[in-house]
Amino acid sequence: MTRHILASLVGACLLGAPAVAQDDTASWLPSLVTETPAQGFDLAVTMARTAVKTTQPNVETLHKLRPNYAHDPDSLIDASGVVAAYFATIAAANDYWRD
Repeated sequence: MTRHILASLVGACLLGAPAVAQDDTASWLPSLVTETPAQGFDLAVTMARTAVKTTQPNVETLHKLRPNYAHDPDSLIDASGVVAAYFATIAAANDYWRD
């Protein structure tokens, strides 16, 4: 069940569902440009977490679901894949941090 929930969240994010309302974007995501790959990775994690919180805005429900995926290796690997996809986008936006 949790894999289906995560897949739905990932699908919504990757299919263009807005992670946040248009007006809120500038407040937390002014740019994909970062100074270092490490900062790019941190941004990718933030984007993934924001997408989940936006898709499931009810904090109580989010916390209730957490035990279902927190100990499921497949769910954790799927979550890592989402971060990797965001990181790839950020890396491209930063020209792979080439000088």
